Amino acid sequence: MRLAVFSDIHGNLTAFNAMLGDLANCGDFDQIWCLGDLAALGGQPHACVARLLELRDQYGKDALKIIGGNSDRYLATGARMAAAPPSEEAQFAGWRASMLKSNAVLAWNLERLSWDDFELLRDVLGRELRLTVEGYGQVIGFHAIPGDDESAALRPDSPDEEANDALLDREGRLALCGHTHHAMDRQIGRWRVINPGSVGMSFGNPGVAEWAILDWRDGALSVDLRRVPYDVDAALDAWEAQGYPQVEWVRPRLTGQG
Repeated sequence: MRLAVFSDIHGNLTAFNAMLGDLANCGDFDQIWCLGDLAALGGQPHACVARLLELRDQYGKDALKIIGGNSDRYLATGARMAAAPPSEEAQFAGWRASMLKSNAVLAWNLERLSWDDFELLRDVLGRELRLTVEGYGQVIGFHAIPGDDESAALRPDSPDEEANDALLDREGRLALCGHTHHAMDRQIGRWRVINPGSVGMSFGNPGVAEWAILDWRDGALSVDLRRVPYDVDAALDAWEAQGYPQVEWVRPRLTGQG
């Protein structure tokens, strides 16, 4: 059994194409899992979703499985990430500025989605994936934690108790997730938890598109956390040329500077 896993494209077509080029050079896969956050925050939301739809047509729905994340929900439902309100006046201006910038980007993203794009984002919300690997056991996939697409309980540094609680009501042996933009391969109680990192907005390895190969042979699992460099400046230049409204706001999220 051979499984490719990626997550958190965030509308970054330059990074996505780099990742897909690496995937194409890595042989055949029985299944490919995409764990959400497809379009929002980046500068090429339509192109990234359209590319996913093309890939699903190419591989088939039984081979390429797509679920949604929290930022897909923001575009499909109008929801926004819960943000603690400022507790004093001195914090208000910065809080307001950040909210206005992120809302401007999400509105710009939404303007660029087609009906086909929107249908995909809408239809993948709230989903989880499950796979039984012969000789190994149950594998599950989700965006952040089971039942919650915003929780950050499964981080490389999250306390064991917090991480265990996030998986308490699921059965299995291996959990695959995204959301945090930090790659991880961690044993948490009976669970091995793997996060492939982020394709389009890695916080752990800025300027790198991250994904993972999982390969089972005779019940034994090997994991290859892949790292594919891409041109961040070229990506941002392409976004700016298309009228992306907050290039300087998003730049540190791609470069890791600031």
